[in-house]
Amino acid sequence: MDLGPESEFITLITFWGMRLISAIAILIAGWVIGNWANKRVKSIGKLDNTLKSFLGGLTKYAILAIAVIAVLGQLGVQTASLLAVLGAAGLAIGLALQGTLSNVAAGVMLLILRPFNVGDYIETGNIKGTVKSLSLFATELATSDNVHIFAPNGQVWNAEILNFSRNKQRRMDIVNSISYNDDIDKAMKAIEKTVSKDKRLVESKGKEPTYFVNALGDSAVNITARFWVSTSDYWAVKCDLTKALKETLDKNGITIPFPTQTLEITSGDAEMSQKKAS
Repeated sequence: MDLGPESEFITLITFWGMRLISAIAILIAGWVIGNWANKRVKSIGKLDNTLKSFLGGLTKYAILAIAVIAVLGQLGVQTASLLAVLGAAGLAIGLALQGTLSNVAAGVMLLILRPFNVGDYIETGNIKGTVKSLSLFATELATSDNVHIFAPNGQVWNAEILNFSRNKQRRMDIVNSISYNDDIDKAMKAIEKTVSKDKRLVESKGKEPTYFVNALGDSAVNITARFWVSTSDYWAVKCDLTKALKETLDKNGITIPFPTQTLEITSGDAEMSQKKAS
């Protein structure tokens, strides 16, 4: 039975209308689920804020991408062909932006493995500074004299990273040089007395202060004072004790030598010099 053009039109409208409603429903569901997953990831307590934001956004947009592909399928778009075209385009873009994508990959590794956090003082390659921010593309730092550094993540990731802030305590060695004519025991007692007065030292099992002769130099005997301090106190203690130890050695009459050279002239050299002068 022929229903006529009007009935076919109504059937077509109904068919595509149902598909459109399904597509909208899928898109809304993808948006809701994506936002829910984003919040769930950000609520994980073990992750820091930078990593929470990155993983939450990645999860959300991955769900939205799946929803969009499903919507296109509901609307009759050949998703297999579309994915093939997008894959080819992605390959071309990836080759064109190879350096940038390597920075993104390095940024992902830095965000996951976390060799440093914002606020840490690090050294990587020839870069030293306090980390101010870490993104997918670059790490921003500030030097001790507040010079801004913008370092691509690939450069940071591919170099050895020294983190001076990660551990709560650090060992410090202060070397004091004394003359060969001075009393070593007297100098060591004076150094130990001065160091032990500082209340910022950490004295726990295995971290007791030690004092020893570590080298016999060309013109001096080197005595090392070795002890532990909190990382936050490191530079303050180093500066204060370096000054205090110099003053202590001076008060005890202990000489801090400097390199000297002795020049010997034989009689033959003197006669030669006189002949040249005449």
